[in-house]
Amino acid sequence: MSVEQPTVDGHGTDTNYEHGRGLRLGSFLMALAGVAFVGYGVVFLARTFSGTGFELGVASLNGATRADLNAIDPAIVHYINHLHVATAAFIIATGFAITALAWYGVRSGQLWAWTTAVVAAVVALGIALPMHYMDLFTHNWVSHLGPIYLATIVFVVGAGLAYRGVRFGSQPADSNGETGA
Repeated sequence: MSVEQPTVDGHGTDTNYEHGRGLRLGSFLMALAGVAFVGYGVVFLARTFSGTGFELGVASLNGATRADLNAIDPAIVHYINHLHVATAAFIIATGFAITALAWYGVRSGQLWAWTTAVVAAVVALGIALPMHYMDLFTHNWVSHLGPIYLATIVFVVGAGLAYRGVRFGSQPADSNGETGA
């Protein structure tokens, strides 16, 4: 038997309120990070067709500009564009999925939505980021990886806050309507 009783406004005890507030803030931060992923993908896509034609923080490929590569073989530039468009599409799609999962599923306390959003982010970042540490081409670390790391930090903080609320909210009620904590 629990001594926690619901209040008149239906929020329950301070513990319930804290979990609910953490869930709301956490799901908001997760969704915000998803929007940032979408924004990064849009910038990634736009840079394919403007500027250097490479990603943020990549001015050339070890001294070779887009024009240099085009002079060697235009198919090289077309292939790089093809990869950039596909990568941008998956960054944008992952951002939309994370945003929707966080805003609609996590915010309503759905553990499956939290888990899916976290797995999607971990898989995307876990596959994409390690290659950047192999020093295969020159890039500005801050402008190239900074935005995605900032969004990742926001996402991780949000996921941490939301998890407690999802976990607390997903506990089954006993016959008296109390959660088993």
